[in-house]
Formats: sequence, C-alpha cells, structure tokens
Amino acid sequence: MTTPRPQPLRRLPLLRQAIKIRRQRAKGLQETLPQTDQEMETPSHHFSPEEQALLYEEALYTVLHRVGRPEPKHVAEAAELLSYLQEAFHMKPEIHQQLLQKVQDLEKPLFCLKVTVKQAKGILGKDVSGYSDPYCLLGIIEQGVGTTEDSSGSHRRRQKAVVKNTIPEDQTHRTQVISQTLSPVWDETFFLEFEDISSANFHLDMWDADQVESVRQKLGELTDLHGLRRIFKEARKDKGQDDFLGNVVLKLQDLRCREDQWYPLEPRTETYPDRGQCHLQFLLIHKRRATTASRTHPSYTVHRHLLQQLVSHEVTQHQAGSTSWDGELSPQASTILFLHATQKDLSEFHQSMAQWLAYSRLYQSLEFPGSCLLHPITAIEYQWIQGRLNPEQREELAVSFNSLLTYGLSLIRRFRSIFPLSASGSPARLQSLLRVLIQMCKMKAFGELCPDGAPLSSLVAEVLRTGTLEWFHLKQQHHQPMVQDMQEMGKAVLSLVLDVTGDLQQCQRTWNKIFSNTLKIDLFSMAFLELQKLVAQRVEEHLAAVGSVVSPEMGESLFQLYLSLKELYQLVPPPPERDRSLDLDGFHKWFLPAIPAWLLKTYSVALARLQRAVQMDQLVPLGELIKHSTSAVDLSTCFAQISHTARQLAWPDPEVAFMITVKFVEDTCKLALVYCSLIKARAKELSVNQDQAQAANMLCVVVNDMEQLRLVVLRLPTQLSWQDLEQWAGAVLEPEQLQHTLHAQLQGALAGLDHEIRSGVRTLAEQLEAGISRHIQRIVSESAVPEDAILPLMRFLESELHYMNRNLVQENFNSLLSLLWTHTLSVLTQTAAAQRSSPVTSLKLKTALQNLEFCFYAEGCGLSPEALHIPLLQDLQRKLELQASSSQELIQRYFSNRIQQQADTSSEEFGAITIKASYRLSEQKLRIEVLSASNLLPLDSNGTSDPFVQLTLEPRHEFTEVAPRETQKFKKELHPLFDEAFEFLVSPESCQKEGNCLLLTVLDHDTLGKDDLEGEAFLPLSAVLQLSGDNQPGQVPQTRLPLTYPASNGDPILQLLDIRKSDREAQAFVKLRRQRAKQAERLGQ
Repeated sequence: MTTPRPQPLRRLPLLRQAIKIRRQRAKGLQETLPQTDQEMETPSHHFSPEEQALLYEEALYTVLHRVGRPEPKHVAEAAELLSYLQEAFHMKPEIHQQLLQKVQDLEKPLFCLKVTVKQAKGILGKDVSGYSDPYCLLGIIEQGVGTTEDSSGSHRRRQKAVVKNTIPEDQTHRTQVISQTLSPVWDETFFLEFEDISSANFHLDMWDADQVESVRQKLGELTDLHGLRRIFKEARKDKGQDDFLGNVVLKLQDLRCREDQWYPLEPRTETYPDRGQCHLQFLLIHKRRATTASRTHPSYTVHRHLLQQLVSHEVTQHQAGSTSWDGELSPQASTILFLHATQKDLSEFHQSMAQWLAYSRLYQSLEFPGSCLLHPITAIEYQWIQGRLNPEQREELAVSFNSLLTYGLSLIRRFRSIFPLSASGSPARLQSLLRVLIQMCKMKAFGELCPDGAPLSSLVAEVLRTGTLEWFHLKQQHHQPMVQDMQEMGKAVLSLVLDVTGDLQQCQRTWNKIFSNTLKIDLFSMAFLELQKLVAQRVEEHLAAVGSVVSPEMGESLFQLYLSLKELYQLVPPPPERDRSLDLDGFHKWFLPAIPAWLLKTYSVALARLQRAVQMDQLVPLGELIKHSTSAVDLSTCFAQISHTARQLAWPDPEVAFMITVKFVEDTCKLALVYCSLIKARAKELSVNQDQAQAANMLCVVVNDMEQLRLVVLRLPTQLSWQDLEQWAGAVLEPEQLQHTLHAQLQGALAGLDHEIRSGVRTLAEQLEAGISRHIQRIVSESAVPEDAILPLMRFLESELHYMNRNLVQENFNSLLSLLWTHTLSVLTQTAAAQRSSPVTSLKLKTALQNLEFCFYAEGCGLSPEALHIPLLQDLQRKLELQASSSQELIQRYFSNRIQQQADTSSEEFGAITIKASYRLSEQKLRIEVLSASNLLPLDSNGTSDPFVQLTLEPRHEFTEVAPRETQKFKKELHPLFDEAFEFLVSPESCQKEGNCLLLTVLDHDTLGKDDLEGEAFLPLSAVLQLSGDNQPGQVPQTRLPLTYPASNGDPILQLLDIRKSDREAQAFVKLRRQRAKQAERLGQ
C-alpha cells in the first residue's frame, strides 16, 4: 500500500499485485474497532487484571519475536526488556514465568518485509533519446538462491536478471514503468513474506522497458552520436528485450526494523560502474500474530494500552524518586513501543492518535508535563483526514477532547491552589496546560469532531471569574473568628484584605502575563474588579459595626486596615481597562472618625519612646566618628517614624491632608523642645559630683545631640513632602495660611534649637577665652624671640582644640572656632593698640597672628578662609604690618603710597609739571629734564607766583650721597618754561626698589618768608629704569605729572613715626611732611 505523503505526487496505474495490496490495506483500515476498554469513559489509567494479562502477553510476544538489527539508542538484549516489562506490569516472578512460557508456545508470527520503492536518480539512459523507461522487479530469495561466492571470495559474481530468472513469478513484484526519465518516482509499497531472516536476501532489479518501434521513429528521437550507437546495438538484440539498469541485493538480517536510505545500483559488468541510486524504505513487520489482543483488538488500541501502561510506570518511578517526569521515555520503554508499532505496521497517524489518547487520559490522573501532549497534537493535525477514522474512533477522539478540556478548565478554575507559586515550576506548568488546550482547540480534528463548543478564551474567562469568587468566599470562611469580638473581627477583615492584595499582586506579576500572552485574557483586571467589590462590602460592614467613636485600640486596627486598603487600591487598573467606577473609590472617607485617634497614638508613642531614651542615656559619644549619644539616635528614629506614618496616610483630600501635616509638624517641634529640656536636665543630673573635664565632656555631647536634632528637624519639609503638598493644596488654601502654619512652626523650632546650641557652645568658648587672653599677654611680657614667645599659646590651643574637635561634631566645633577666633582677634587688637610704639612687640603679635591663622584653618579641617578673613582680621593685619616695621620701612611705605596716589590722580586742579626722565645704564646716571609747569595756583597777592622746582631723590636714607637740586626761579609766572636738565648718579638696584622715587616739589619763592607749596609730584624710579637705553635726548618721551597735596587728615604711617620720639630720622621726616601738610591745608583754605 502506498503510504501517505505530505505532498501529493504524480500517480500512475499500478500493476495487479500493487492494486491487490492497496485494496487489502484499505479494507483493513475500515474495520470497526470494538469498544472494549470501558475505562475510556473515566480518567482512570488502570486496567483490570484480565486486560493487564492480555496486554502483558502482547508485550512479551513483541520482544520474543523481534526481527532486525537494533536501533542505535535502543536496548539490544531481550532479557533486559523482559525484566523491564515484569517491573512495569508489576508481575510476580512465578506469574511472569508462566506467561512467558505461554507466549513461547504460541505460533510464531508471519514475518513480512514491507518495501516502499520511492524513487531513483542518476540511472543510465538506454534509449536513443538519452532516457530510459525504468521499472523494478523485486522479491526475496531464501537459502542463498541467486547469489554465489567464488573460491577466493574476492568479489560477488554479478548476475543478470536474478529476480526474473530465479524467483517464481507469483513471488515477484513489479513496479509500474516510468517513461522517458533518468529520475523516476514510483512511491509504491509491497509486502514480501519470509520465514527465516538469517537466510533471506532482498533482491531488486531495475530494467529499461523496451517497446517495438520502427527505425523511422528511432531516427526521429536521435539527438547525438551516442543515440546512433544505441540504434546499432538494439539492432543486434531481440526485439522487445528489456535493458538491465542495475540491481540492489541486501541481507535481511543486516536491516534494522525501519530503514530509509539510498542504495547504489550494482552493475553486471564493469562497463558502467556508476549506474545511479535507488531510494528504498524497509519495515520488518508481523503479518499475523497469535496473541489474543492482536486477534480481538485493533492495532492502535492495543498500542495505546501498552503505551499507557509503560508511561504510567515511568511517571510512577520518577515520583518515587522525588523527581518529575520530563516526558522522555526510558530506552527500554522506547524500544518496546518502537518494536510493537513497527511489527503491527501502525501508521504514523495511528501511532500519534494512540499516543494522544493515552497521554490525555494519563494527564488527568498522573502528574507529568503538559508539553508531552503537544507532539501527538501536532502529528494528528499534520496528518488529519477524517475519513481515516470509523465512527467509533471519531467518537473516542471527541470524548478525549472534551474530557481533557473539562479537566483543564477545572484546573484553571482552581489555579491558585493547583499551581501555587510556592511550588517551583508552577507558572510553567500552567502555561504548558494552556498551550495544550489552545493547540487542541485549534486542531482541525477538534473543530470537526466538537463543532458546537464555545471559544476557549470565553470558557477560560468564565472559569477564572467563577474560581476567583470561590477563592474569596473560601478565604472569608477561613478567616472567620471563633469569638465575635470587635477586635477579632477587625483582624479577620485585615487578614482577608491582605490575602486579596497578595493574590492580586501575584496575578499582576505572574499569572496575568501567562493568560494575556496565551489567550489575550486580562486576568488581573477581571480579578481586581470582582474582588474589590467584595472587599468594599466586607469593610463597610465592619466599619458600620465599629461606629463613629474610635478607641485607641480600635484605632490601631483601623489604621492597619486603612493601609492595607490603600495598598490594594494602588493596584487599580488604568481607566481604559475598566468601564465603571469602583466600589473602593473614596474608601478613605470611611476612616475620617479614626484620624484623631491615629494622631494622638503617634504622638504618645513618640513621647514615651523619647522619655525612655533620655532616661537611659549616659551622655557618652557612640564612637569616634559618631559624637552624639544614644538618645539622639532614638529621637531620629521617633521623627522618622512620624514621617513614615504621614507618608503611609497620604490622605487624598488636600484640606485634610494639610491639617494632618500641620499636626505632625506641631507634634515634632513640640517633641524637639521637650527633648532639649530633658537632655539638659539629664546632663545636670549626671554632672553631680563630677569634675570640670567630665562636665565639659557631657556638655559637648549635649550640644552634639542638639545639633543632630536640628539636622533632623531640617529634614522635615523633605520627609513630609511640603513642596508637593503646597502645590496640591494651593488651590484650596491661601499662601499666607501655608506660610503662617508649617513654615512658622518650623522656623520657631529651629530658632529655639539654634539658641540652645549657641548657648552651649558659648559656655564652652568662655572656658577657653580666659586662657587665650592670658597667653597673649605672656607674649607681650616675655623677651624671647617672636617664634619662641608664641609657643605656649600654640600648645594651649592645640591641646584644647584637639579635645573639642574630638568631642564635638563638625558644625558645633566650627561654631566654637568662630567664637574663639573673634575673641582672639579682639584681644590681639586691644594688645596691638597698647603696643603701637614698640615695633618689637608688634612683630611678636604679627607672628602670633600668622600662626593663629594657620592654627584655626587647620589645613582645611578648621574654619574656612571666608570665616577667617573677616574685616577684624584684615584691619589687625594692616595695623600690625605697620607697627612691626622699622622707621625707614615706614618711610619707604609712605612714598609707595604717595606713588600710588600719584598714579591714581588725573585731575590737574593744582597744576602739572612736564619732564623727561631717562637712565643711562652704562654710566648709572639718572637724567631729568624739567621742561615746564602749567596751570599753577597764584599764591602771591598780585595774582601770580614766582615758581621754581626742587628735585629730591626719596627716601633720603636710600640716597644720602645725592644732594637735592633746584631749577631757576621765574617771576610772576603761572606757566613757567624751565627747560633745565639734571643728572643724578644712581645704581640700578636703587631704581628697582619699591618706594624709591623722584620728588618734584613746585614752590613759590618768597623773599621775606618761607617758600609756599604749589604742589608735589612723584616719579617712581622703577618706571624710569624701564626706559633705560642709549636714546638720544630728543627721543626720550615727555611725562606730564599732575601736582598733588599731602593728605590733611593725618596719615597712619606719620602717626606711627610721630610716636617714636627716640628716633631722630622719624621725627625729622614727620616734621617735614607735616610742614608740607600745613602748607597744603592753608592753601586749601
């Protein structure tokens, strides 16, 4: 019989033998299968003892009458297979031996080789056209007929027409003739009987059918010289004689039960060794079996029962070993089932159907992967032709579909208990079940055999809804309290809501993905809508029983219930996935009567915890890095718990939410001030009978605790989300209301804390200020060099500040440093004012100030540069810089200031003088050309002046050898043209020194009294040195200098020089400069 193929091939009329075989096979497929296995009506997989005995007989018969070489992965030893069968059927040894002997006594089966000649390729072209008209003759020769070996055994003698000449005609089978091809396709099946496989050989001869044609016809087909040669060759042979194309000879004992491959066509001579290949399929089958099951039951039914028995054993064995069966049969089971299906010549379709019926029944009673059902589903779908099945088989298949569908829906309805997430692999098992149901419902067989069923997605959605309701009522009964007490009832409702929330979270995370991806069912939305309605009804009933007056104990229970409902409501699906309002909408309003109890409970718990924390605190730092004590940690935890409670409430109504936040802030600030009072009282209590150092330690800890408290209070706006609250409540509340409540409370609490912290730090600072003042006075009184004089002060600060730094947090330590720094600068300023006349003492103070700045900076660990460089420091630095300078240095600084004043002056209010200045480096000579003066002030009574210019190199202690010079005097002239040149012998080093300058003093000559001052101009020598070179006089640029007056309000440098009465140089300089200042002052009047 021709086996079914996935793609239809071209079929030609078959010969008589093949037609006979096909008709017999088709008749066998139409036989009615008797319905003897009544257990098909139930999901049980067990057989009765009689049925099991018949099935065991069938399995033993299959093993004992095995033919063909074993498959690569199959078991070869019959003893091993028999032992496996005994174990799989739970047969006792004596019963096994009885049945084995009974089977051995049965008549042997009729062995048959089922051969399918598929096609050939690359065969020889025997016709003049270059093609052939091939056909095959095939049969079986036993006892070596038709083949001989020569004495040497070097090669098999090739024979022509082995089948045609040796096998009787009634045992010879012939394919149809395929015309004009070199790649014929037959796809014909034949059954060849044999008795002894060890002596049986399969023979196939391929021939080219020769038809009688005229020479004219043959010449018409001629295409090349080879064709002409074939015409001459055919002329020599008998008319109608077929040409030999090749043959295939195989020993049956070398074949496996199933073979499917290409075999080379052997030649009879060496003329054409490559004659092509032939594709053959072999199946070693039993045509007649002596077992009762084979005689009374259809083959696929027996095979299904055997498969069911072996799979049941495999699953049970894995379960006994605490492992799950993965769908892979053992080698023994695979071998037995393969042999049985092959011997019974079961088609792939009937094997798949048997596997489906067995697996679908076992799946309902044993635990194994649903994926095992996918293979038979796919196989049945691929080969489905309804006409192959008789009515009983169709009914049997339909029943299996409905049974598995009903069973699968029952599992889906109870998926929460059947597939718990606590068991590993549950989601995969559920997904596997859904895939099986989906694939089954998509089958053509299911659609034709079960046409009236509803869509699978609708069935699954309905059982999911029903299962969800059943699960809720089951949970409600489970949590029903034994005693009808209000507290117990509250606990029961809370547990129920928690279970619902947990179930919905599991649906959202796990189950919804499975149902959505497979069936497009939104399980989560469906479950949420059903469960929230039931939960809302139950909670409202409970709150109605509680009433409007809420006790503290009941308030705690209601708070937990509120939080659980809030968590449940946060799972609400987006609006597009729900088409109506929810029963839980606005659930927070149900809890309004409980809010006062919640707030009071929160404050009471925090206050009690705070009091316990302070009472147990020993005011000892927690460590080197953590410098506050245990109570500060507990207080931070209390505040964090209050903030956590506020976040948990997250009241949806803005007005109520604002009032709740105000209350929380008020309670927090109240707790902060209570803590300050308690911790100070605790420090006072512990300081009794303690020395000053221990009391200072405790004071440091108290200050650190307050600082830690201040940081905690500062975090309140963030922890309570003030910004979001203000934006949210801004629509219903005025901005002033927000500012006058929340912010005012916070600022008041912070102000109180800052005051307490500053008070503590001030107390610590006062203990150190006296020591600092004492050591600064010692610097003044000691006669040591500045570096040695400040050592006691530095040692004192190092010791005390190191102690404070170790015991104070950084913020408080910086505050202490800032206070001490301000105090130190004040003491130094007072001391410096008292020692203005002593450069030596001022130098000590200057050195001390420099070291103190480094000390308080502490390489970045102390005060910041901004905190150090306050105006008080800068003023003190300027004063000490001047006081510590010598008289000559002060004079030098004075001229530097006048040079800067000259540079900053652009106004010619007092006139100007024009000069040329150059320096010859080779001669070390300074050349000054006084060209003119202009816009001089009239100092005489006649409205004019008698001007002249005095040239002096300043300061005088730098140019003691250089005498002053004067220009000629002009009478009654306000714009004199002097045009005079002067040269001064000056070294380059003197020109480079800061403050060295040329002083140009313009005077009004007075014959009877002192000359009057017209003005002064200062030319820095460093600027002249930059113009040095060999320039000719005409190339030197002119310099115009505005005339200036000395300051009349007193110069600090002159004041310092004035108090140095013992320094003649200083006194002479001050005298001269004050004369100039008086002249300028009179001129200004």
